Amino acid sequence: MAAQEQSPASSLEDNKPGFPKKILANNLEDKHLCNSCQKILRRPLQAQCGHRFCSFCFSRIVSAGPQKCSACIKEDLFEEPTSILKQGGAFPDNAARREVEALAAVCPNEGCTWMGTIKDFEANHEGTCDFMIIMCPSCKELMRANEQERHNERECPERTLNCKYCKEPFLLKNIKAHDEICPKYPMICEGCAKKKIPREKYVEHIKFCSKFKAPCRFHVVGCDTSVEKENIHDHERQCSYEHLNLLLHFIMGIKVSLDSLQPQSLEVASQRLQDLHQSLRELELKMSQLGGGGPAPIQGGGGPAPVQGGGGPAPVQGGGGPAPVQGGGGLAPVQGACGPTLATSFTPLPSAMRAALELQLQMEKTKVAELCRCCQELELKVSTFENIVCVLNREMEHSCTTMEAYNRQHRLDQDKIEILNNKVRQLERTVSLRDLSIVEMEGKIREMSAATYDGIFIWKIPDFIKKRQDAVAGRAPAMFSPAFYTSKYGYKMCLRIYSNGDGTGRGTHLSLFFVVMRGHSDALLKWPFNQKVTLMLLDQNNREHIIDAFRPDVSSSSFQRPVSDMNIASGCPLFCPLAKLDSKNSYIRDDTIFIKAIVDLTGL
Repeated sequence: MAAQEQSPASSLEDNKPGFPKKILANNLEDKHLCNSCQKILRRPLQAQCGHRFCSFCFSRIVSAGPQKCSACIKEDLFEEPTSILKQGGAFPDNAARREVEALAAVCPNEGCTWMGTIKDFEANHEGTCDFMIIMCPSCKELMRANEQERHNERECPERTLNCKYCKEPFLLKNIKAHDEICPKYPMICEGCAKKKIPREKYVEHIKFCSKFKAPCRFHVVGCDTSVEKENIHDHERQCSYEHLNLLLHFIMGIKVSLDSLQPQSLEVASQRLQDLHQSLRELELKMSQLGGGGPAPIQGGGGPAPVQGGGGPAPVQGGGGPAPVQGGGGLAPVQGACGPTLATSFTPLPSAMRAALELQLQMEKTKVAELCRCCQELELKVSTFENIVCVLNREMEHSCTTMEAYNRQHRLDQDKIEILNNKVRQLERTVSLRDLSIVEMEGKIREMSAATYDGIFIWKIPDFIKKRQDAVAGRAPAMFSPAFYTSKYGYKMCLRIYSNGDGTGRGTHLSLFFVVMRGHSDALLKWPFNQKVTLMLLDQNNREHIIDAFRPDVSSSSFQRPVSDMNIASGCPLFCPLAKLDSKNSYIRDDTIFIKAIVDLTGL
């Protein structure tokens, strides 16, 4: 069969403007330019006025209704109605199209050495050039088409990766943040050094791990040492002196609090003591007055004297003599007929009253003695605390010296850690590069193990139904086979299959193509490639294989010496109807098909 020459689909004809001017290998003529986009005509249409437009450009102009021809206006040739552009008012200019498609062309992409005609460029090279500049849809970075796969897999900062622990998809930039919270992230127990403990089970593990370091029981007073659970008692015995120092610091804090309250307490106690002494002196003065029988003030007028007994003043029984007192214990005033006032004096208090006063005095003295004792105890405690503060001050100075030494050592350790971290990062970069090299070597080893060197190659394609569904959905429309050779130093080739068809066979046929690849010995081989190629879809019952064969078109760029990794594919777009695969047959068995390629070695 002839080399594959796909014509652009009709659905694309109205979606592309003219060809860029720089694809021409020779001088550009104005008659080949579109009068709208000023590029080389693509699918030219000729309006009634005689001017040519790209099909895309004409459709865009008349989409808003009839328009005046700008070229007629510019050339001062405008006349109605021929200079009015409207829908259906232009016809395909096939002569101009053939003339344009026959022009010599080169690829406008930098680095590409493709040459041919504009027709070949449109059919086989435009949109498929490995050197075409495209934009990554995720990160918007510009790159060549042949670098897109590597960019998507290794370089794109917006690519999606699955967490290797919980298998959830995340953007690359979020993977590290996710590792900090991933419930499946493997943790290492700091006690028993057990590895690969899921983060969600780590807390439960350390509850029962005897090797896990827990805070010392004296952490409430400042011990920041973490000790293995099984060694906690040994730590307390060995560090009893340090724990005592921490307790002294804690007591010092309590003492400071006590000092803040002590002056106020002593002032209150002193004021209370003075009040008690004043009360005592007043009581002693009263006792001396009551017990000494001293003169009392004389009661005159007719005012009654207070009665020291139980009742009030008693009535007088006679005319002018003294009246007996009815209540006992006191003296009533004596009233005569003419009401003269008599002079009186105090008498000693009864024994019961004296005893009550002495008891009250004794209680006051006891309170004073108790307050004196409390003051002495407070003074003793203050002295004790002052001694403790002196000891603690000395300990504090020693601790500060030790802490400074620890800080110096800590800074040295931090410098060493930073140096080690730099070395670790360098090693990680080296390991990453080694991993990439290993992956590439593994790919080359797989390719070499699948390669043949006799021009006969059988390609096994498993999971064919899923791969065909991916092709229908547009996720993976094509697949390449491993490379095979005509001899160890011969031509390098591979196959390319479209499980949902390509070009004229899209959606109806399985398309199979033959691809000439760049090999190590190309300089020693005869070019163009001119060996007969036979392609086969094997019947797994060995009854009726589907066979197609062709001899290369030596004028096609598909069979010239490759200048990139592989040439343009050439083969059979209508290789096998899909309906034949869908029916009951033996071409697909266990979801697997076999493709066989035979290259005629005659003349090599």
